[in-house]
Amino acid sequence: MTLTFARLLARPMLALPTVFAAVASTASAQARPPIRPLGAVHASTTDSLGTINNVRALPGGRLLINDATSRRVLLVDSTFKLISIVADSTSSTANAYGPRSGSLIAYRGDSTLFVDAASLSMLVIDPAGKIGRVMSVPRSQDAMMLAAGGLGTGAYYSNGYLVYRGMPGFRMQMGPTGAPTMPSVADTMAIVRVNLQSRAVDTVGFIKIPKTNTNMTRSDDGKISISIEVNPLPVVDDWVVTSTGDVALIRGKDYHVDWMSPDGTHRSSPKMAFDWKRLSDEQKVALIDSVKAIRDRAAAANPGQGNAMAAAFGAALGTGGGAGGAAPQMVMRFESRGGPGGTPGGGAAPQIMAPQINYVSPSELPDYQPAFFATSAKADDDGNIWIRTIATKPTPGGAVYDVVNAKGEVVDRVQIPENRTIVGFGAGGVVILAVREGMTTKLERARAR
Repeated sequence: MTLTFARLLARPMLALPTVFAAVASTASAQARPPIRPLGAVHASTTDSLGTINNVRALPGGRLLINDATSRRVLLVDSTFKLISIVADSTSSTANAYGPRSGSLIAYRGDSTLFVDAASLSMLVIDPAGKIGRVMSVPRSQDAMMLAAGGLGTGAYYSNGYLVYRGMPGFRMQMGPTGAPTMPSVADTMAIVRVNLQSRAVDTVGFIKIPKTNTNMTRSDDGKISISIEVNPLPVVDDWVVTSTGDVALIRGKDYHVDWMSPDGTHRSSPKMAFDWKRLSDEQKVALIDSVKAIRDRAAAANPGQGNAMAAAFGAALGTGGGAGGAAPQMVMRFESRGGPGGTPGGGAAPQIMAPQINYVSPSELPDYQPAFFATSAKADDDGNIWIRTIATKPTPGGAVYDVVNAKGEVVDRVQIPENRTIVGFGAGGVVILAVREGMTTKLERARAR
């Protein structure tokens, strides 16, 4: 049988930085730039939008918008007024969006790639919003990660290469009792690049990702129970490709950046300043209890939202626990050992019960609060990296980002308005924000200064 899963963890995790700030102890702060607010909003959308996976800024203030909920790609002008529908899930345009979420990738010049994982294709969109041609994805097994732009796990184009995070192939077989045998998931994952001409693939480096433990058992009546153990405060790495083409691997253990230039040369920048906070044993217990309470309230408010098994694999892939965007769909195939059905001898697929989510013991949490969660880094259009940091003390307002330059230095700290997430950038310090209002989303354009 084939099962398709969606993410569960995103919304509850939005509250976690506040939890960590409340339990963190005080310590002497390193020298860091002061926090300042983002510049004023000077344009916003009026049309109804769904979940915005990502956007692509174009010359003249125009913007391509990837509306994953409505499965549309829109082109708007500098005032955010609609110019055209580039791709749609209906017959209103000749270009189909596809049945799954896609992603926009800044391509050569001012052109853009739209990745459709379902058809294993990439549409090439010119600066006027017209689709010029269609290319196949470099490798079919990586189509889903290429289309995962809303999580920070999507792809970048750099000097003739697509750079993206690899994805392991989950292949689970039914055990003797009929319960799937869970695959082992490594705690690191490769960042790879593929040459669009030769299709040759090489590995840029590796990043540390969250680790989860998942166990499945099957009862005598055929029901499968799932137990998932997660760490709500993992020490992880992140990565981006800057607008200059450098691949930046951001190390969570000591908060520094390893760089690989387009010519293949490597360098490492010094540790960046951060207000490291030590967690006592009592604070670790309080943190686990707080996270449990947050998830219980979220589950009570949205009893039918998502699937906890997706949460486990989302965390294992480093796609869970971030703000903004939509998770890629994951297709997992269960192979029977005894027949084509979902049981050892064939026949009907087993019934999967609601998963039970558990947390690691407090002693397994890190002694120092990490600087960031997975998928917290974004590259702007001016050569900088924006890293959404975990608050080390209560800070009213929205999320705070460290702005890191090409030398690996924190040169600015910017706080965005409350209830906003960054979905993209434009040249000259332009920041594109998304704000959720009920079931719809509004986009806003602001400047860093």
